[in-house]
Amino acid sequence: MGKLAVLALRAVLAVLFTGSVFVEAVMVPLLASDLNGLNATYAYLRTPLLVIVVLGVVTAQVVLVCVWRLVTMVRRGTVFSYGAFRYVDVITGAFAAGAAVVFALAVLLAPGEAVAPGIVLLICGASLAVLGVALIVLVLRMLLAQAVARDVEAARMRDELAEVI
Repeated sequence: MGKLAVLALRAVLAVLFTGSVFVEAVMVPLLASDLNGLNATYAYLRTPLLVIVVLGVVTAQVVLVCVWRLVTMVRRGTVFSYGAFRYVDVITGAFAAGAAVVFALAVLLAPGEAVAPGIVLLICGASLAVLGVALIVLVLRMLLAQAVARDVEAARMRDELAEVI
């Protein structure tokens, strides 16, 4: 990965993380203020909705931090090591948790007339899509495991060849 690509990715990650902190610090309190004016029949949605939004943002922040760490490992040339697995595992878990959070939103909105049934179905579809991303990351983890194993084997063979020479 070239220096320019790493720099561009880090800039995008920094902007996304800054934006997520802005959402937590400014937008969530504004949303809480707006939800104070909810109809009394939907007042039960206020706290769970705010918790779901915060948990969603936190899962995104976890992914951003782990990707930053993996980009650092790429820059150092150490990404094909066992140390990368912990970050990939955390990313997989964060996407799975994100899918659960999105599904919880659908469950929260499903009863009653708070939103149309089609909206709940769309949210369930989004949850399935996020879970699909978690599964894709899991497959990529398996590819990383194969690459690490091949790298270890290549290093062992180089050492044996150096002894012979």
